[in-house]
Amino acid sequence: MRARPLLLEQTLAVAQRLLLEQWRQRRGLIFWAVFPAAMMVLFGLVYAHNDSMRAGLDAAAAGILMGGALFFSCLGGTVAIIAAERERGTLRRLLASPLHPVAYFLGVVSAQLLLAAVQVVMLYAIATVIGARYHGSLWLGGFILLLSVFAYVGMGFFLGARFARRSEEVVVALSAIGVPLLVLGGTFFPLEIMPSAMQRVAQLDPVLHMNQAFKGVAAYGLGVFELRFELSFLVVFCAVSLALGVSSYRQLLAADRRA
Repeated sequence: MRARPLLLEQTLAVAQRLLLEQWRQRRGLIFWAVFPAAMMVLFGLVYAHNDSMRAGLDAAAAGILMGGALFFSCLGGTVAIIAAERERGTLRRLLASPLHPVAYFLGVVSAQLLLAAVQVVMLYAIATVIGARYHGSLWLGGFILLLSVFAYVGMGFFLGARFARRSEEVVVALSAIGVPLLVLGGTFFPLEIMPSAMQRVAQLDPVLHMNQAFKGVAAYGLGVFELRFELSFLVVFCAVSLALGVSSYRQLLAADRRA
């Protein structure tokens, strides 16, 4: 019976440590806040300038949150955490401590969930002032956000454990991988205006399905039935991402034990 409370205590301790480190390095938090906020303001000015485009503002708010804010904070933030831990040798010290590996993984997830919640509140506060509105189910929107955060964190563990060995590699990797994913994912403009070949390629982009699912709820008030394909894709992708992340994390720990 003691194992569960201990795992919870360790998970909360890891999450607290990571959040405190983020707070001490305020510049990173400021950039993560400024980027989606600036995008929301710019999109608001564009849509406000043309009354015929006002209906797209609700979709823009959803796209910026899913494709911009959460992508860089949850996926990029997780990759940065793993790279920094490897660079400082923290993982090796953790292996020598009583900390359970599962608690570390869940601690990272918990920290990213809290940061994601802050970004949701911040971005939609700005969006509401500008004139955007949320139209659908809060429960369904929250479920999509939760799936997306878990998927991003899982992919962050995979990329961080497999490829990012130094902190400076994180920015390069995110730029190389992130920009095409965000463009094809419909973060900046609708899928419909892309060439047909790009539209077919975009169907393989998980960011597109995250965007379409959340935009469907937030901007158009769609329900589970209308979004059944996007939701099914997200559930499967989330499971695959977490499996890849956990597997990569275990291999990283095994490699550190042998070193």
